[in-house]
Amino acid sequence: MSIAVVTGVAGGIGKASAILLARKGYTVVGMGRSSSPDLTDFEGLDIAYVQGDVSCPEDRAKLLETAADAGDITVLVNVAGVAPKVRRDILEMTEESYDFVMGINTKGTLFLTQAAANMMLKHGKGGAIVNISSCSAYTSSTSRGEYCISKAGVSMITKLFADRLAGTGITVNEVCPGIIATGMTEAVKEKYDRLIADGLVPMGRWGTPEDVAKTVVALCDGTFGYTTGTSLIVDGGMHIRSL
Repeated sequence: MSIAVVTGVAGGIGKASAILLARKGYTVVGMGRSSSPDLTDFEGLDIAYVQGDVSCPEDRAKLLETAADAGDITVLVNVAGVAPKVRRDILEMTEESYDFVMGINTKGTLFLTQAAANMMLKHGKGGAIVNISSCSAYTSSTSRGEYCISKAGVSMITKLFADRLAGTGITVNEVCPGIIATGMTEAVKEKYDRLIADGLVPMGRWGTPEDVAKTVVALCDGTFGYTTGTSLIVDGGMHIRSL
């Protein structure tokens, strides 16, 4: 039985990825910080929910132990991520905010990947690791510098593990979403509605969690079996520079 571990499954990209992977035939073990998430979308699907925080070593261990009890882990999708609680200019950014964002987005991703990769190597069946980074990994937003730095870190984590695991049958790639309609972007909806209307996104619309999840599944199911260390940009063309 193929087990897929997915973080951030309480909503957005994580929930969409868990659902599509389950429909693809994976047994999914997901983790989220919420103690009472709305999981009605999981009904009828082989998805187990573990409450926990990816920045906490004990919670990471609990997640992987739960998954290992169900079978061999062959997929890890690192989705869990947070934005700063308060947007501040880079000149005013606090260490507390930096530590909060980095702890989940970067440190949590790094050490969960390390632990899962070692488990995959032990069972020897190969696997796929997919990290959700962001267009913010390469796009400056001076009012949320800690988020940009954290996602740039995820990009390097992807490259490091792809390099280390190349040849073992484990691929490691990342997806860089653009402006996606999730709980994280609700607070700035009016801003991005205006920017999209003004042409920021060539395809002319918000992205959906499902847009990203479809890419995640393709990176997990062998469609891109000869691809590792790569970043797939899912942003409706926002990254295109044109005159």
